[in-house]
Amino acid sequence: MNLEQIKRLFCIALMLVALAPATARAADFSAKEVVLEHIKDSHEWHVWGEGANSVVIPLPVIVSSSTGWHVFSSSQFEHHADGQGLRHGPYGLAIATQGDNAGKIVEHGQPVLDLSVTKTVAVMFVNVAILLCCILLSARWYKKRTAQDKAPGGFVGFVEMMVMYVVDEIIKPGVGRGYEKYVPYLLTCFFFIFTCNVMGLIPFPPGSGNVTGNIAVTFFLALCTFVVVQFSGNKHYWKDIFWPDVPTWLKAPLPIIPVIEFVGIFTKPFALMIRLFANMMAGHAIAVAITCIIFLVATQTVAVQLSMSALSIVMSVFMMCLECLVCFIQAMVFTMLSAVFIGLARVEPEGHEA
Repeated sequence: MNLEQIKRLFCIALMLVALAPATARAADFSAKEVVLEHIKDSHEWHVWGEGANSVVIPLPVIVSSSTGWHVFSSSQFEHHADGQGLRHGPYGLAIATQGDNAGKIVEHGQPVLDLSVTKTVAVMFVNVAILLCCILLSARWYKKRTAQDKAPGGFVGFVEMMVMYVVDEIIKPGVGRGYEKYVPYLLTCFFFIFTCNVMGLIPFPPGSGNVTGNIAVTFFLALCTFVVVQFSGNKHYWKDIFWPDVPTWLKAPLPIIPVIEFVGIFTKPFALMIRLFANMMAGHAIAVAITCIIFLVATQTVAVQLSMSALSIVMSVFMMCLECLVCFIQAMVFTMLSAVFIGLARVEPEGHEA
């Protein structure tokens, strides 16, 4: 870091220190609420600001209550909660802000069937649209070229490099012979996770969504891999589960090993789900928590504010750089483990793939 960069960092710290006391007093700053707001799902897409001065993007609400199906905008819910922690809206519905149903739409205190487009869903749609544009743009370039043409450069060249790396270094070694039919699914997993991870680092729309830090999303991804693995399994895969090559007393009359192997069918996708969810959620929470240091020391002396603000900025920059690396690593790990699980389900006893 040169002298000019240090000067810029110091100026940023001074600016944040100047703004922090007013922010802390006006909004009664709570680091816990800020961190939870970033990593949890909601029926609104928060842009900036707090309280009455906040700017949010309302999202469609689709619910089924005792009076039937209702579709309306989340802007119809009140901004402030009443004494019972409810933000009242139309049709006798409300959003609970505390208790076991916090963040859910309730009717008379009980949750309703909610199929709303929440922040996570909206961000995921945006990520999918961006991913489709990137892939279709690259595919369009190839349609106008032949194998003898010069290799692409720029963005198309970057996409080709990523595709070739994932196929040659992850999918092909993991799945083995006959890997070609699994390439579309595994490439989709990699680029979807990578896009969601990268867009989650952007602190404002169209980013700011913690998609892969939502366990419902990682559960569905792991479920897809689970289904693919089970339908790819050959007869030897199922034989090794229900009648493995171990001493008979370990599988009859008490099926000790078969039970362990059967449980292993579900622990593999469970590990996929938890690994991606925990890593991405923890990374986002730590990055936001470090930034909150600036506002937590807002009422301290100027020396403490300057030193802690500078430390917070340096650590935040470091965490963001680390998160950029984690975005790629987590997408790669999920794809690699999925390929390995598929390959293990197809392998023959002699080591030759089906």
